[in-house]
Amino acid sequence: MALLHRVNRAKSLSSLLRPLTTAHNHLHRPFSTDSSKTLTIETSIPYKSHIIEPPSRSVETTPAELMDYFRTMALMRRMEIASDSLYKAKLIRGFCHLYDGQEAVAVGMEAAITKKDNIITAYRDHCIYLARGGSLVSAFAELMGRRDGCSKGKGGSMHFYKKDSGFFGGHGIVGAQVPLGVGLAFAQKYKKEDTVSFALYGDGAANQGQLFEALNMAALWDLPAILVCENNHYGMGTAEWRAAKSPAYYKRGDYVPGLKVDGMDVLAVKQACQFAKEYVLKNGPIILEMDTYRYHGHSMSDPGSTYRTRDEISGIRQERDPIERVRKLILAHDIAVEKDLKDIEKEVRKEVDEAIAKAKESPMPENSDLFTNIYVKGYGAESFGADRKVLRTALP
Repeated sequence: MALLHRVNRAKSLSSLLRPLTTAHNHLHRPFSTDSSKTLTIETSIPYKSHIIEPPSRSVETTPAELMDYFRTMALMRRMEIASDSLYKAKLIRGFCHLYDGQEAVAVGMEAAITKKDNIITAYRDHCIYLARGGSLVSAFAELMGRRDGCSKGKGGSMHFYKKDSGFFGGHGIVGAQVPLGVGLAFAQKYKKEDTVSFALYGDGAANQGQLFEALNMAALWDLPAILVCENNHYGMGTAEWRAAKSPAYYKRGDYVPGLKVDGMDVLAVKQACQFAKEYVLKNGPIILEMDTYRYHGHSMSDPGSTYRTRDEISGIRQERDPIERVRKLILAHDIAVEKDLKDIEKEVRKEVDEAIAKAKESPMPENSDLFTNIYVKGYGAESFGADRKVLRTALP
């Protein structure tokens, strides 16, 4: 393509480097001074649409953006792999749902919106939290139930939260986050904020009645709600074809437009989310189906190999892996060399290890913390015995 540039490798790498500007405080990789030059790249496969014209397959990006994507997804991948090890070492207890394989959805979506837009999701929430600006230390501290966690160690893997960045959490009840997401969109329209809300759910939650009830309300009131089905093709030990008569989730809205997106292509996700945001601000809700894949099982208690073959998983890794796709783009357009990318992966590994060590230093919550974050602070609450005569305790 005429827009594609080549780095002059005769020059020393150090003379070509400058800091990478990014919204993530953990992304700092420097590289080429012409990193802002526009590249036009076509998505790997066309979009499929329902009662709406799909967006263009040609996506504009820059070398800086591609390097940002690579590092962010590598960081997410490493965080999830480390979480697997921490769980097996019993430093993470309870439920734990990993996101490795689906990183392009989190990163592409974030690239298309601002922190004033809202995101709410189910329990596979670690990487969404990181994309919203959360730190590795607070993520690992929460996973290990420590006080420095993003939910003060009381939420664990399924309940990450970052309100100041428009992340309204992971939710453990299947599909329950969708009505909440529509409620967030209602508030945005009521306040005339000109922002949108993304409500994420999996293919396993796509048959929930509350999803359709919420969608009906969103359509009646033309709310700026984007329902995102992260279709990784397996629910809790069940293939989608065994659970859904119609697995074309982007068409499920019937009267609501839909778009099927290659969820393993970060640029396709970015383009689709930009398109969806512009659409819903003028017209009301839309459904995006992200065709993606999880490498781990449904949760850490699921080996993920009883209902699918290892060959299937390795085939997806070889042909569709989101990180490898960006790696190939970077190398093909001479944005960086293989050693640069290997160095980034080494940095990421070190960064994750350091974050884990710091998170381990965080103390466990006090027993008294069990009584906090239940009632509105300052209002007080009294607890009486069964006869309503003996005051048992008074909370501050």
